[in-house]
Amino acid sequence: MKQQQQQQQQQTVLLGVTGSIAAYKACELLRLLQKAGLRVKVALTEHAQELVGAATFRALSGEPVATSLFDSPGNPINHISLAEEASVLVIAPCTANVLNKLASGVADDLLTTTALATTAPLVLAPAMNARMLRHPRTQASLELLEAAGATLVGPGEGYLACGEEDSGRMSSPEDVCAATLEVLARTQSLAGKRVLITAGPTREYLDPVRFISSPSSGKTGFALAREAAARGASVVLVSGPTDLTSPPGVEYVPVVTARQMLEAASEHFDTCDLAIFSAAVADFRPAEQASQKLKKGASLPSVVPDNDPATVSPAGASLASVASGTASASYSLTLTANPDILATLAARRAATGAKRPYLVGFAAETEDLLSNAREKLKAKGADLIVANDVSDPALGFASSHNQLSFVSKEGSSQTAVLSKEHLARHILDTLTPELC
Repeated sequence: MKQQQQQQQQQTVLLGVTGSIAAYKACELLRLLQKAGLRVKVALTEHAQELVGAATFRALSGEPVATSLFDSPGNPINHISLAEEASVLVIAPCTANVLNKLASGVADDLLTTTALATTAPLVLAPAMNARMLRHPRTQASLELLEAAGATLVGPGEGYLACGEEDSGRMSSPEDVCAATLEVLARTQSLAGKRVLITAGPTREYLDPVRFISSPSSGKTGFALAREAAARGASVVLVSGPTDLTSPPGVEYVPVVTARQMLEAASEHFDTCDLAIFSAAVADFRPAEQASQKLKKGASLPSVVPDNDPATVSPAGASLASVASGTASASYSLTLTANPDILATLAARRAATGAKRPYLVGFAAETEDLLSNAREKLKAKGADLIVANDVSDPALGFASSHNQLSFVSKEGSSQTAVLSKEHLARHILDTLTPELC
């Protein structure tokens, strides 16, 4: 009974070991994790057992070692019980075979079925031949797993089993242990906090088939939602149309227009500790929306000739010339301003005198990045502006990487060019002290 209570108080590391010669390093990793106060249970693949036997890990861990889907007659669903016990799943070493299975969702043995069933964070320490590492399929799998929230440790360079000095060597047990402890610390850093995040573009329809929008993919907002949930927060994600799947454990609220996004965000705003407005909201919408598809040359309320003195069009709002029969005609679109979601909700917070939620706005700029971000910080009433230069097509909208500048009353700082998943971690690492 006392042992069961101690196990419940401890966080449990499920250590998966695969068929790489680096499997011997898992023994030292197990010891380091235990010294850090963690309970360690081990799951071995069939090929791993050819290198280091179950008896070794059983002696080191003091726990039963899982080797197959049907290890225990008393527990016929072994992978589910292991998945539920795990505070973190560490696979070290992780071969190219298992790495690619995880990326593809293949579940054909104990370890891969457990990985598919668990909601625990995933730490991977790849180990393989350099040629296998460089293969495009392996590189795609690494990118996919990282995008899904896995923490990759290495691989490093050094002497390989094939006799070459090259990339593919498993990182040291000390590095893998440190990464595991960091992941476990993050899983509790926002426990008990409520986080509101807006993401993606909004769409403002001219007619049933045409709309005003932006190239935003929603990747940053979804990465933030995934990371906040992984840190124990209760997350509401309000998103415009994207091709992304809602992260597990997140309350997902799909919207289309800016006004719908404001309404949805308003419902959750007052109960949140942190509100991150990362959506690329359309600043304008058509003054009127046609009920049917606009035809070339048609006279409809929302489309009028350029020379009509009643038309008021903001700079840059003119539509491109369109052909009308055999003649060429120009049309102007009358736009009206959308509500400013960040400024509206910041004003509501200010009216109550509350300090929460902590407000973070995003600024996508093409010039004068920092000066525009400082102006936005002051005008909107935010606590922090996260700004990025979207003039570089390799960064920002629809890309997998970005470089961000943080602007607050205290000053500014800039990140390196990082994946959006790493940037999400960086943003929440920055914000956590403000909330806790």
